[in-house]
Amino acid sequence: MSIREINVSAVLDAVAKLCIRANTIVDPAVYEAIRKAQTTEASPVGRNILGQLVENADIARAAGTPICQDTGLAVVFVTIGQEVHFIGGSLEEAIHAGVADGYTAGYLRKSVVADPLRRTNTGNNTPAIIHYHVVPGDSFEITVAPKGIGSENMSRLYMLKPSQGADGIREAVLTTVRETGASACPPLVIGVGVGGSFEKCAELAKEALLRPVGRHSEDPFWADFEKDLLDRVNGLGIGPQGLGGTTTALWLAVEPYATHIGGLPVAVCLNCHVARHESAVL
Repeated sequence: MSIREINVSAVLDAVAKLCIRANTIVDPAVYEAIRKAQTTEASPVGRNILGQLVENADIARAAGTPICQDTGLAVVFVTIGQEVHFIGGSLEEAIHAGVADGYTAGYLRKSVVADPLRRTNTGNNTPAIIHYHVVPGDSFEITVAPKGIGSENMSRLYMLKPSQGADGIREAVLTTVRETGASACPPLVIGVGVGGSFEKCAELAKEALLRPVGRHSEDPFWADFEKDLLDRVNGLGIGPQGLGGTTTALWLAVEPYATHIGGLPVAVCLNCHVARHESAVL
């Protein structure tokens, strides 16, 4: 297979557009999940809130304004075919520049500080958080997933013992939602990473948020696990915006990975109802 060249200027332009689109247009699958929840939510207050979320999404899309005032950290997932060669500069610098252009042109809130303690705002929402995956072939896909800090602050990581098993995973998720879910702008989309290492399970949980709402795991075992866990989460009664109801979460996805015989890492990444992400293939 011959080497395919991609100019990084195309990456910069794509990232800028994805930043704006992700922050102003609710994903169709998420939008439909909210509308469906209106028909099943038991709480009158909850149904009213869900209706407001639909109205907010409609206004944002029509006006091209942000869905939420917190336009988030720019989390970027890059899948690169090993036969791709980038020309015209640095790929990583192009991604950061695309975020800067998108957040500036889209009048999106710039919330990144250069140092976690000295806290000087960088002024353009960079640097982005970038995850790279190299695959065979000459494909290139990039996903921008702006992550609001309200739900991010409520996420947790657990280092369980293997003996805690499936029940331990369920309790980790339910404890996280029970103790913090009302502060994460429910109804939630929940990503759960299981296995790997301390850092790998956290990345898995974040990647789980990218799976389309409504699509269960291809592994029947984990698909059943997801269904059961989502039912348990919605049985907590937290409801839309934490005011009670049967729609605490719109969706829950689990991404497992191989791990050490002595460990059972579990990460629970909470996302608000918007669950923003947009992708482009170059």
